[in-house]
Amino acid sequence: MVSASDALPGRPEPIEVDRPHLVFGTEFRTAVDPGHEVAYVAMGCFWGAERLFYRLAGVVTTSVGYQGGFTPNPTYREVCTGLTGHAETVRVVFDPSTISYSSILAHFFEGHDPTQGNRQGNDVGTQYRSAIFTTSDAQLATATDVAARYRDELRAAGFGALTTQIETAGPFYLAEEYHQQYLEANPNGYCGIGGTGVSCPVGLLGR
Repeated sequence: MVSASDALPGRPEPIEVDRPHLVFGTEFRTAVDPGHEVAYVAMGCFWGAERLFYRLAGVVTTSVGYQGGFTPNPTYREVCTGLTGHAETVRVVFDPSTISYSSILAHFFEGHDPTQGNRQGNDVGTQYRSAIFTTSDAQLATATDVAARYRDELRAAGFGALTTQIETAGPFYLAEEYHQQYLEANPNGYCGIGGTGVSCPVGLLGR
């Protein structure tokens, strides 16, 4: 991982996305409605990861961007150098009366291989690491609990150590427009995510 002192400087201007969400029709800079919640997860290439979440009942909008590093308002090309520290991240806005945060995390864990460190399959680099960025003490407690349960399931199935980072969410920098809902605009496009086949046991948490 690049250090803060060695990271690219970035820029003060954010990336703008002018069109609405291709599935929900929502705008990308609108405030989260009262009663809704935000989850941030990184699980490899964000194209396939975003599609996984916007297809879930109870999710009200999604976007992809860069989080967990040092460079303000980075470009995709900069993130791919490994010199920003950011992970490719999906921002998931959801209605917790319909889908719980623990269920969001279950889909996260089951949708990729969280034992691979800084890679997912052929995608290699710190931007492809597995991470959960929490927004509250309650999210942190839930993420820690679900991760511990899934770690036990992976170990029982013969997989290696869980490498998912769990940390407090810092700034989320919106990615370029062509990345947003990429697989809606390009149905035959690349999707690099794939799970281990190990189920995440969150039933007791209200999946």
